[in-house]
Amino acid sequence: MLDTLEPGRNYMFLDHPALDNEEMQTVGHVGYEDVATDRQGVTDLFTSPRVKAAIREKGIHLISYNDLTKPLPRVSQTNRKITRAFDNYLKAVEAAGQDLHSIMVLQHGEVVAETWLGEHTPDQPHILNSVSKSFTATAIGLAVAEGRLNVTDKVMSFFPDKLPAEVNDNLAAMEIKDLLTMSTGHATEPRPGNEVNSWVEYFLSCPVEYTPGTHFLYNSQATYMLSAILQQVTGERLIDYLYLRLFRPLGIVGADWQQSPEGIDLGGWGLYVKTEDMAKLGQLFLQKGEWKGKQIIPREWIEAASSYQVASLPAGVKKEELAEKGLNNKNSDWLQGYGYQLWRCRHNAYRADGAAGQYIIVIPEKDAVIVTTANINDMQAGINLIWKYLLPAL
Repeated sequence: MLDTLEPGRNYMFLDHPALDNEEMQTVGHVGYEDVATDRQGVTDLFTSPRVKAAIREKGIHLISYNDLTKPLPRVSQTNRKITRAFDNYLKAVEAAGQDLHSIMVLQHGEVVAETWLGEHTPDQPHILNSVSKSFTATAIGLAVAEGRLNVTDKVMSFFPDKLPAEVNDNLAAMEIKDLLTMSTGHATEPRPGNEVNSWVEYFLSCPVEYTPGTHFLYNSQATYMLSAILQQVTGERLIDYLYLRLFRPLGIVGADWQQSPEGIDLGGWGLYVKTEDMAKLGQLFLQKGEWKGKQIIPREWIEAASSYQVASLPAGVKKEELAEKGLNNKNSDWLQGYGYQLWRCRHNAYRADGAAGQYIIVIPEKDAVIVTTANINDMQAGINLIWKYLLPAL
């Protein structure tokens, strides 16, 4: 049957795989008694090495029902200017030796360019690193909209049994908003070792030297605390809380989130989703939280999350080191300010940002979203090529 398929056409094959087990052996009716054996045959067909090899050799691309019903729309007519810019961008990436895994460009709600490189594929979830933080903050926004939380709630109020013997004024003053804006008041980022069982207790025990809200410090444990608070309030894992409210409406399936020793989704990192899933979140942000006529996330939350909330610094860089490193507002996308787990960018854009070049870049003035997955150590160099080649073409 595979040998009869014609290139360039779409096909649907409908059948019902199952296992020849006790459950299926109870199924049947007069004239069709061997259902379990028959359905096992379908399973054997779908998992046959010979069939898998034929699919690979013929370049057949298999999609899920979700891919069929909830994909982002693709542009119907190619824009030559964007195509040329995209090709030049990919050549520049190769010339620079950057390990780009995928890129997707959207404008006016449609995918105008996309590609996956090397062994990476559209249906393969990718580690997001700190892009995970923007999903976590979105969950907090949803919980605020449901009346479960307020950004002015005190962090310590959620964990009365995990507080240190002495609570100083700065810890007592720390609010959810301070977690969202990476301004918890810590001088150094809390980093629990492998021997620490309760990361929440560890975070609350770390010295808070500055008044919360006055000192920016990139702090992944702050995002972990957001995940812990959400789980404490809702009784659900962060990923489960997001499923009905965000993932299902957007058609995001197959997501996975790593957990801490105390059974809490990491929040600040550890989320795996596909490139198109990242693009869907970016498009949702661009549309101020509206998706197919329904307000998924309050518009006010998107505006607050994507706005300049606090002055920012590149992770691991102190203010007094900026001049020495040659960093300033004109050449650094890490000095444009920080919102709620979103970085402001040059060109009046903003982004979800993960180590090694994971980006969801939202460019409102171009009505565009650019998403990348990668393993690029020089992240500024990676984003510079986007600004140089892709931005002018939009």
